[in-house]
Amino acid sequence: MATYSFDVVSDFDRQELVNALDQVRRDVGQRYDLKDSNTEIELTESEVLITTASDMTLQAVEDVLRAKATKRNLSLKIFDFQTPEAVGGSRVKQVVRLRKGLSQEIAKKLSKSVRDELKKVTVAIQGESLRITGKNKDDLQAAIQLVKSKEDDLDVPLQFENYR
Repeated sequence: MATYSFDVVSDFDRQELVNALDQVRRDVGQRYDLKDSNTEIELTESEVLITTASDMTLQAVEDVLRAKATKRNLSLKIFDFQTPEAVGGSRVKQVVRLRKGLSQEIAKKLSKSVRDELKKVTVAIQGESLRITGKNKDDLQAAIQLVKSKEDDLDVPLQFENYR
């Protein structure tokens, strides 16, 4: 008898993030209150660095970033805003870490809740993802609904892939 499976992952579309940051840079360059703030937004592999003139302009840039990310269907849960720190010349720098992948703690919590509530599926932690398998597609649909209901309690966005 055939078995079906899917993976639960936490990821984001990097190209959409690049596009959102381009839009933020354009907005910051055009807005009257932010035009002369000398704001720099830099994307590295795992974080976004924002350097600007003051706490007030930093807050405005954060708001623009959140708005542009939402418009591009990026979950705001991927952003982990660190505390701003002062850099020379009354400028402020903020590191925004990008969340990607399920931590072991989150994977264990999800796996336990799925195993406790649904007896007909098996759950395996595979690195930064969770593989859920079962003999019946309806059981997998129930597992997806269960994981979606738990997503609000987590600080990472979840996606489902490789459904077969």
